[in-house]
Amino acid sequence: MLTDYHVHLRPDEPGTTADKYFVPANAERYREAASERGIAELGVSEHIYRFKQALEVWQHPFWQSQAREDIDAYCQFVREQTDLKLGIEADFIPGREDQMGNLLEAREWDYVVGSVHFVRDHAVDMPGDWDVWRTTFESPEKVWRRYFETLGECARSGLYDILAHPDLVKVWGKDRPRPDGDLRRYYELALEGIVESGIAVEVSTAGLRKPVGERYPAAAFLEMLLEAGCPVALSSDAHLPEHVGWDYEQTVEWLAGFGVTELAVFEKRQRRMEPIGPS
Repeated sequence: MLTDYHVHLRPDEPGTTADKYFVPANAERYREAASERGIAELGVSEHIYRFKQALEVWQHPFWQSQAREDIDAYCQFVREQTDLKLGIEADFIPGREDQMGNLLEAREWDYVVGSVHFVRDHAVDMPGDWDVWRTTFESPEKVWRRYFETLGECARSGLYDILAHPDLVKVWGKDRPRPDGDLRRYYELALEGIVESGIAVEVSTAGLRKPVGERYPAAAFLEMLLEAGCPVALSSDAHLPEHVGWDYEQTVEWLAGFGVTELAVFEKRQRRMEPIGPS
């Protein structure tokens, strides 16, 4: 079986409102793309910050600028007008675990994708006002340390079923500074929390479409996770139908080289493992 759970029905650009993209015809475009690539398990996981209810969790100015839609209307659309699995991509916000938990527990998801995009109030993957790399006092060592410490907290929170793009901090590749030396010293900061939680770790092909030009997580990080017994989920982080199943054929071969033979599959937040391969 192949999965693609980290999928967005709309791009991130302005003007991509629910009335334009949360429609059966658009969902069917994603379903057709998945079928062409042998993907049996297709799910949608929109960014939580695009829903008004997210402001009950965090009042960051970026979230305030984005929170326009109703999360329950989204859930109703997916459940009643598509055959997609229902998920959500929910940022981990330290100190706001109870608020996020209340928001998530009030809805019946098939899975919840946990992600770390911010270290404190600054984003690791967003150019502009909130770009952490624009704050000159932030050394790459400090940013990477904070990111992976937060990633471990995200897993340990118990709020999530899948840990998204686990080394997103590398997204800019050579366009942003990177610490010198063996990066495993940073991966180790997150490893204990990930292992303790039992969360499934996402292998994401999205990095192949980004400046870094490689999958998440890096090979050395994936080796550490697999040695610790972490289950793997496979996703593309698609924001367009043509992104669904991006580079899956080569990625399945890459995973086979690490001895990965099963993928995590979810329904109503219950996980089971299925043999990897096209349907």
